[in-house]
Amino acid sequence: MSNHNALIQKMQTPKFYPHAVQSPIEVLQTHISYIVLTGEYAYKFKKPLDLGFLDFSSLEKRKYYCQQELDLNQPIAPDIYLEVLPITQHHDTLELNGQGETVEYVLKMREFPQSALLSEMEKAGELTESLLAELGKIVARFHQQSQTSDYIREFGNPAKIKEGIDNNYKQTEQYIGIAQTKTQFQETQAFTDRFFQQYASLLKARQSNNWIRECHGDLHLKNICYWQQKLQLFDRIEFNEPFRFVDVMYDVAFTVMDLEYRNRNDFANVFLNNYLEYSGDWEGVQLLPLYLTRQAYVRAKVNSFILDDPNVSESEKQHAREQASQYYHLAWQYTQSQQGHLWMMSGLSGSGKTTIAREMAKQLGAIHLRSDAVRKHLAGIDLEAQGSDDIYQGEMTQRTYQRLLELGCLLASEGWQVILDAKYDQKPLREAVIQQAHTQNLAVNIIHCYAPIEVLRDRVAKRHGDISDATPDLITQQQANADPFTETEKPYLVTLDTRQNWQNYNFQEIL
Repeated sequence: MSNHNALIQKMQTPKFYPHAVQSPIEVLQTHISYIVLTGEYAYKFKKPLDLGFLDFSSLEKRKYYCQQELDLNQPIAPDIYLEVLPITQHHDTLELNGQGETVEYVLKMREFPQSALLSEMEKAGELTESLLAELGKIVARFHQQSQTSDYIREFGNPAKIKEGIDNNYKQTEQYIGIAQTKTQFQETQAFTDRFFQQYASLLKARQSNNWIRECHGDLHLKNICYWQQKLQLFDRIEFNEPFRFVDVMYDVAFTVMDLEYRNRNDFANVFLNNYLEYSGDWEGVQLLPLYLTRQAYVRAKVNSFILDDPNVSESEKQHAREQASQYYHLAWQYTQSQQGHLWMMSGLSGSGKTTIAREMAKQLGAIHLRSDAVRKHLAGIDLEAQGSDDIYQGEMTQRTYQRLLELGCLLASEGWQVILDAKYDQKPLREAVIQQAHTQNLAVNIIHCYAPIEVLRDRVAKRHGDISDATPDLITQQQANADPFTETEKPYLVTLDTRQNWQNYNFQEIL
């Protein structure tokens, strides 16, 4: 580390670089790396540490993991990750990519402003729903393109996953009474123990169905930036395969948890539902309580470890203790059971069903199942592709509504609020939902959205950038074929005139 102190001093001098720098040169530090900021470029090098879960103790290992970091991150953030360069020593002079003996390796990156981090944008109130919706799509595409193999799938073995979670409890038991209560500790651990017993077959199915992939591993808001007019994931974990070879829901849970920790449950819901829509992995929602708990607990653990560091001030320790306590409490909250509910949207194309459903989902924390997305996943076509007439014929429509019902009941029975977003203009389709809800003792309601026919046509005509293939000329036919609500359905019915400003709706009160 003393050699690194000399290197840091040298890297803070402008003459060290073959390019112009912005003075003063700033040095950032994480628990495993240094990052030197020069203005246009940033240079990252690894501390000579062996922490068990990572080993940067030798120069060759640091070279290897610098190259790994480049190889893993360049495909997802090509604007940021550039090359690995040696630091050389010639006589008594340290040089960047110079002559002489190599004494260190650095990862050269393009520097972007810290204000571009989603974590900083959230603090500044600059995050938007549209950015979170786009992030859901980007992460889904990233997971679809990430690799898997027999070797990678082995990391999804339930025993391996449980071992890592159990280690978290062993490493944090000493902080009971300091950063978390004994009750929280015991109940959180009991929840994960039960989960592995009850969901062993699901975890095995995730392996066989190729949901264990080479993911990001650390996908929180500090590792995502909005730079050069696009969202970029970066700092993918290179140093530990078990952190990276995980279920895709592990990654998703990290982002959701981070947003909810920041009290942005609305943004978390937008991200999650857009991810699910593009990935089609609605069954994976069953795993979210496990991984949400795990991610919050790990953040609690990391903050707890700061309490034992003799080099940290008392004020910093107090801050770490407060953060650890908040994360422990959030981890425990994720273990608490909820009452599921089915919400069945109904209305013609352009009636505002999806707009209302999205707002409901944000307010209720609901899973939004949209028939347009379900239909295209069943047909095996990209969500943004135009569907052929075939996928809107009777058999595919029946399959679509059946899939909506199966997914809705599955997730509602797990305690989720679930919105079934489709026309539900036919009495048999509505009856099937109500009957199945009664069979499974699930609460159910129908949300009927309506507006005058000319408003519907105008809305559909003005649509752009949406996955729906509906056109204005379909609306008259839909209206003629729609079944009126029966007396037996009316007790479940809530009717909304969507000409009103839907942003004023408080669905907790209306429903």
